[in-house]
Amino acid sequence: MLRPGEDLLHVEDRLWVLTAPTGKGIYDFAFDRFFACRRPYQLPGPVEAIARAGAWNDYSERYRELEAEGVRLVHSPEQHLLATELPHWYPKLTDLTPRSVWFDERPDAETVERLLGWPVFVKGERQTSRHQKSLSIIEGPEQFRHAMDVYAKDSILHWQRVVCRELRPLRRVEEGAPDRIPSSFEFRTFWWRGELVGWGPYWWQGSPYTMTAHEQREALGLGREVARRLDVPFLVVDVAQEVSGRWIVIECNDGQESGYAGSSPFALWQNVLDVERERTAPTR
Repeated sequence: MLRPGEDLLHVEDRLWVLTAPTGKGIYDFAFDRFFACRRPYQLPGPVEAIARAGAWNDYSERYRELEAEGVRLVHSPEQHLLATELPHWYPKLTDLTPRSVWFDERPDAETVERLLGWPVFVKGERQTSRHQKSLSIIEGPEQFRHAMDVYAKDSILHWQRVVCRELRPLRRVEEGAPDRIPSSFEFRTFWWRGELVGWGPYWWQGSPYTMTAHEQREALGLGREVARRLDVPFLVVDVAQEVSGRWIVIECNDGQESGYAGSSPFALWQNVLDVERERTAPTR
């Protein structure tokens, strides 16, 4: 059932977690160092588990393998796609996020210009390639053609559908490295069963920044609305503030695959456990 390196933990007798180290400090978390964890020799019956084992290219296949062994991942393959891939979540959030189009095959510059004009933000349907500015913020047709040549060979991007998005004027935090997307006033938020369980600055490695109480109400209110509309168990919503002060959705992701960014992993999992404790408490 388990692949090499994977571990199935029952955390605080409340939460099943399938873990595997990825070697990335922003993602990995040693549950058994901070919480009481058991590794039952035999499952008590079918269990629902959160996967924290990195991103699987074969999520649907892995879901079916584990389900056959009595472990049902918290997201079905359909929920995983809804949380992860822009063509799936975008139709539910068109009023909350920049205008976007996507293509099954790499498009030509003329098509993109006709649909969106210049400049545009370009990415794979799931992610960028290491936040490279030259492959993401495209000013005109020649740069776009060069980017598509690189996309065809890039290990992260070549298998993803191309997404082109309206480039919105975001509030800047810092410019960063020469070929890195400039840091905007952007935050990663985590939602477990519709409840906020963690948030922090998306650009956690650069100059520190945070929100005022008023900004928190607006940004987290937006994240809560996204969680309501998508209605999946474990959702990550990245939100950012435009220069005008308006908050918009930048990305959605499956919480099983997402790095913690500037949020506290211990606090996040403690909050998840609290939600589960409340949810399963006997009614009086």
